[in-house]
Amino acid sequence: MGEMNYSLFFIDTFLLERTLVYIVIMQFFRRGSLQVEIIKDITMIEGIFVEGLIYGIMVLGVFITFRILDFPDLTVDGSFPLGAAIMATMIISGYNVFFALAAAFMGGIAAGVVTAVIHNRLKVPNLLAGILTMTMLWSVNIRIMGNRANLPLLKNETILTDIVSWTEGIIPSDYTILIFFFFVAMAIKFSLDLFFRTDMGLTLGALGNNEQMVISQGVNINVMKAIGVGLSNGLVAVSGAFAAQYQGFADVGLGTGIVVTGLASVMIGEFIFTSNKIVVLTFRVIIGSIIYKAIMYLGRYYGYHIGLTPNDLKLLAGLLIIACLMIAQGKKRNYFRRWKNDQA
Repeated sequence: MGEMNYSLFFIDTFLLERTLVYIVIMQFFRRGSLQVEIIKDITMIEGIFVEGLIYGIMVLGVFITFRILDFPDLTVDGSFPLGAAIMATMIISGYNVFFALAAAFMGGIAAGVVTAVIHNRLKVPNLLAGILTMTMLWSVNIRIMGNRANLPLLKNETILTDIVSWTEGIIPSDYTILIFFFFVAMAIKFSLDLFFRTDMGLTLGALGNNEQMVISQGVNINVMKAIGVGLSNGLVAVSGAFAAQYQGFADVGLGTGIVVTGLASVMIGEFIFTSNKIVVLTFRVIIGSIIYKAIMYLGRYYGYHIGLTPNDLKLLAGLLIIACLMIAQGKKRNYFRRWKNDQA
């Protein structure tokens, strides 16, 4: 009887130990999966801000043409990969990375000036002029990359690899890239703020609002349009150059649909902030870019719960623009009704 009780006690103890081990293992894996989810969420948030700041530079360029100049410009779909192509080609060829970035900026300016010349000299509508330049840039970009559609940069030194190496051991690489792009985006933003307070910048703003008034002041509007569209596409090309370095490659199709991203970001920013001050106007488009990227990330990572796939993101972006336009129109109607009631 004693031996039987002892054997039962041994079996119960063995089962208890196995149960405890099982609970510990399950808690370990549960905690590990939780840590993985937290790391994944942190990485996603960091990626949202980095890409939002990179594309925010592009959105600043789109903002200049669409909102300041009132010049619907589709050149950006070609000037974005143009900046990436110039940057990648010059880096692979051994040029200084900052010189390559300046060359990408100049290449974007040249693309914008070509669009302005087609519009001004040939009297082609601005929308069609942008489409023509964008179409021609497809062949130009392939030619720049040596008749290749893609150039990898994973084994080459870029501005980002240099920045990370300079801060190695001080700041984690992911946060280094985030901080770097934050300062770059803010530097470009404040530079534009200062530029639009100069006589030339104020003239560009007036040109978009009242072209006849600017003509009556004796200003050559053709030159001013070339400056504005060139500056816009220069910023777009710089954004493309940074995007190529961040993603590790330059591709001829990198700018496909980029104008939709720019327009959506501008409209989201306008929906959040309402102001006529240039400091706020440039700030809200960057915020709009970050929010747009957050929406796209959420659609990409969690959209499968409602049957969304990455192929549906363009549809989501289009619906987002339509929603912003409808809300903006609703606000205008309400403002007009209040104004009429006040007058009555």
